[in-house]
Amino acid sequence: MAEDAVKEQIYTIPLREAKLAPRWKRSSRAVSLIRKFLIRHMKADPSQIKIDASVNHKIWERGSQKPPSSIRIRAAMFDDGEVQAELA
Repeated sequence: MAEDAVKEQIYTIPLREAKLAPRWKRSSRAVSLIRKFLIRHMKADPSQIKIDASVNHKIWERGSQKPPSSIRIRAAMFDDGEVQAELA
């Protein structure tokens, strides 16, 4: 991902909680679950989380009603505290 990353980690994020949302909101909820997971595990500020378009395409590829049940991402934290997430 980046050579200047301070901390780089691959995570498998469970998205089962997205099924608790109404059917038309499930993919939106899955994106917010990924953001919450990264805030907790990377100890980052919410405004510093940057999710790559590839992750967004993977979640929304089957529409808003059927997000994947889990997703593997590579998260990298940089010196300035910014966290970038992309598909692993």
